[in-house]
Amino acid sequence: MSNPLENRFEQARTIADTVLFEGYVLYPYRASAAKNQLRWQFGVLVPPAWTATTGEHSVQRTECLLEPRDGDRLHAELRFLHVRRRTVERLDADGGYTEVPELELPDRVLVPWDEGHEERVLIHETFAELMGDQAAAHAVRFDLPDAVEYEPVADAEGRTLGRLVRRRKRLTGELRPRVEELPGPYRVLRLTVSVHNTTTAPEGAGTDRETALAHSLIGTHLLLGVPGGRFLSLTDPPEWARPAAASCRNDHTWPVLAGPPGTDDVMLSSPIILEDHPAVAEESPGPLYDATEIDEILSLRTAALTEREKREARGTDARAAGVIDLVDDMPEAVRERLHGAIRGLREITGEDLTGEPLPAAPDTGLSLPQGPGHPWWDPAQDAEATEVPGVVVIDGETVRAGSRVLLTPGARRSDAQDAFLRGRHATVEAVVGDLDGETHLAVVVDDDPGTDVRRAQGRFLYFKPDEVTPLREEEAT
Repeated sequence: MSNPLENRFEQARTIADTVLFEGYVLYPYRASAAKNQLRWQFGVLVPPAWTATTGEHSVQRTECLLEPRDGDRLHAELRFLHVRRRTVERLDADGGYTEVPELELPDRVLVPWDEGHEERVLIHETFAELMGDQAAAHAVRFDLPDAVEYEPVADAEGRTLGRLVRRRKRLTGELRPRVEELPGPYRVLRLTVSVHNTTTAPEGAGTDRETALAHSLIGTHLLLGVPGGRFLSLTDPPEWARPAAASCRNDHTWPVLAGPPGTDDVMLSSPIILEDHPAVAEESPGPLYDATEIDEILSLRTAALTEREKREARGTDARAAGVIDLVDDMPEAVRERLHGAIRGLREITGEDLTGEPLPAAPDTGLSLPQGPGHPWWDPAQDAEATEVPGVVVIDGETVRAGSRVLLTPGARRSDAQDAFLRGRHATVEAVVGDLDGETHLAVVVDDDPGTDVRRAQGRFLYFKPDEVTPLREEEAT
C-alpha cells in the first residue's frame, strides 16, 4: 500500500475507533454499573443460527461507486471486536486456583468482564480479479478458533495472588468483494463488499444474545482505499452519478468519504451514520468510549468518582483504566478547552460584505413575545399559520391528548432511537403542527421512568399520525 494511502487509512482509523469502541464501556466505567450490563450495540454480526432469537444480523453489505482513473487495485481492511470472556481466579494455599467474584489489589479491584479484542482482515486485489465469476475465488475467509489465555496477577512485591483467565469462542467469517462496471460515458465501477459471519452454532449452545455475542463480530466496519482513483460521495454525489448512487444498496452500514476534506481515495463504511470527512474534535483529550460529543460532562463526572470506584474501574478493563488516568492527569488548560469551541465567527455590523447596508427585514405584522420561555415563532400570533385541530383520526379512531397509542415508526423516516421505541405503548400529550403545516403527535412512553420530568419540562417525543396505531381500552392495559 502506498504511503499516502496508508496515512489516510491511519487518519480514518482514528474515526473508525470511535465506531469500534462506541459504548464499549460506559460511565462510571465499572463492570458493576447497570449501564454496562447490556453492551455491544453497534455493528453486531451474529452467526446465522442466532439472527431470529437476538434480532441482530449475520451479514453487512457495503455498496459504493468509484472512478478507477489511474488505479487498478482495491485495498480493504475489515475491523471488528471479538469478545474475550475474562474471569478472575485466586491462588489457593495448595497452589490451585479458585474462581472468585473479585480480587482486590491496592491500585485496582479485578472483576469478571467481557473484553473486546480488535481483529483485522485485509484484502489487496486488482479490479480485474474482482469482476464477474472471478470474484468468488477472491473471497477471504477467516477462522478464529477457541482459545484460553492466562495472565498472572501479582502484588507490588511480585508475589502471585491469582490470575486472569480469558476465553475466546470460535468465530468464522468471510469477506466477499465484487466489482461491476456501469454503462455510461464515464468509467464508473460499483464496488460491493459483504461481510458474513459464517460460524456454526456449537451443539447444545444457548440461543440467547449473551451466548451469541461470544461468536460475533462487533463494531464491524470497513476501510476501503483505491490509490490512483476516487470514490464518489453517496451523500452528495455529482449530478451525473445521482441515479447510480441512489441504486446502491447498503445494509446495516453507511459508506462516507474519509480522510481530510478534498481527498476521495479512502472510504469508511460505518454502522453509525456519519457525514463525509468526519473528524474528531481537536479539543477531545482522548477516547472516553461513552459518547463522542460530551467529553466535558464525562470528564467532570469521572473526576468525582470515589477512590474505591476508580479502583474498580481500573480493574474492569485496561481501556477503562486509561480513562481514569486520563481524567486524573488532565491539565486544567485541557479541561477548560472542553467547555466549548467556536468553529466560525462573523461579526454582525448591519452591512453586507460589500459595505452596503443590509435590507430591512420584511414587516410581517407579527408581534413576537420576548424574554425567556417564549419560542421564536408563535403560531397563535401568526395569521398565516395553519390551524392545527385538537384531534386527528387514525384508522377510524379519534386520537387526542390523553389517547393511548402503539408506536410503529416507519423505517424510511426513523432514526435509531425511534427504532428502539417500535412496539412501545405511549400516551398522547398534544396534537401539534409545524412550520410546513404537518401534523404531529407529542407523546411520552408509558413505562419511561422519566415521564413526569418530561411532562413538567414539555420534552416530548414526536411522531406523525401514520407512525402510531390507536389502542383500544382492552389493548392499552
